[in-house]
Amino acid sequence: MSCRNFDVPFKRRRVVSPRSTFIATLALACLCLGIYAACPVRPALAAQALQTSVPHVILIDADTGSVLFEKGADDLVSPASTSKIMTAELVFEALAAGKIKLTDEFKVSETAWRNGGAPSHGSTMFAALNSRVSVENLIRGLAIVSANDAAIVLAENLAGSEGAFATKMTERARQLGFTHLTFTDSWGKGDPDQKVTAREMALLAAHLIKTYPQYYHYFSEKDLTWNRIKQPNRNPLLAMDIGVDGLKTGEIDPKSGYDIVASAVQNGERLILALYGARTAKERSEEAARILQWGFRFFEPKVIFTAGEVVGSAEVYGGNEGSVPLVTPSAVKVLVPRDLSEKLSGRVVYTGPLMAPVESGKEVARLQISRGGNQILDVPLKTAADVGPGTLQSRAMDAALQYAEGLFRTYVLKAVAH
Repeated sequence: MSCRNFDVPFKRRRVVSPRSTFIATLALACLCLGIYAACPVRPALAAQALQTSVPHVILIDADTGSVLFEKGADDLVSPASTSKIMTAELVFEALAAGKIKLTDEFKVSETAWRNGGAPSHGSTMFAALNSRVSVENLIRGLAIVSANDAAIVLAENLAGSEGAFATKMTERARQLGFTHLTFTDSWGKGDPDQKVTAREMALLAAHLIKTYPQYYHYFSEKDLTWNRIKQPNRNPLLAMDIGVDGLKTGEIDPKSGYDIVASAVQNGERLILALYGARTAKERSEEAARILQWGFRFFEPKVIFTAGEVVGSAEVYGGNEGSVPLVTPSAVKVLVPRDLSEKLSGRVVYTGPLMAPVESGKEVARLQISRGGNQILDVPLKTAADVGPGTLQSRAMDAALQYAEGLFRTYVLKAVAH
């Protein structure tokens, strides 16, 4: 059945182009109606409203970052040992850039041994004082048993001191676009100035998995034997049959709660969960497993726009064309409820009009997809053509129109599909 046979109502606010609005509406209508035709609602598959006792949770699709569930996901929380994900990111980045090698050996300083090793009575790989440990084994200690001594040794050797490394952690977070991740050490000490959000930690995990697949596997190793001491992986979800293959747990004391950032794959789909503030280790494990299973059971992937497909158009000021088409640089995919219990909506947002000349391939707008009033996806849109300067007469006319309306403003093309 052709989607063009459906008449879907839409709302418009500062609409740039009626045709653009129609394109976005039509695509979303196809999505919703296509799901209904392919997956008729059955009681066993009806997406149950998820409730959780944990205060800070987010579940995302690793591929697109689209949100399946969130609760208190933007509240600032203490990261505890989940901060080691950021430590790992800096180490992996240094490896990928050729700054260090897996075979390089780093010395275990007295600071690392005393504050993170056996004398500290915390999570440790039991690296001996003044011994030299390869980068690969330090990564294994960091990822498998959440070793504080491994984190400190890596920090000292990469940045000169743990404090300098923590500064680099925060700087790297800002480079990656994370505005709230703030670190004061490499291993997760309970410092009030060290704060993260569940949302950004989930996105950091997605970045790490996507950018460094050659190193991510360390998080899934079942155990570590070092200094004749064998320890199991501290991630309790690895032992459950739900597809979890990493990342990190965290807890400082019962008051700060029990945390986990975990990634799981089922049927080729990867979900990432960030959970902070569980009251017990048992609650952390049970709620994390339940939320991941809920996501896999009640959601399915759907492509809304294919790579290079025209989504809408943007107004151009002073050009030989009045608008330029906007396209998605890659396919736009979201995970949607199987039972369509919530409507899906989309809008294109940009600041304009664009000033001629306009080059093809420039990122000028955002496509924002929402479900049930919550934004679940925000992706860039690029220009699909060149627009050169217009004639003197057309530029004068554009100038008069824009002066009357106010030259620059935020345009919102909004389409709502039921």
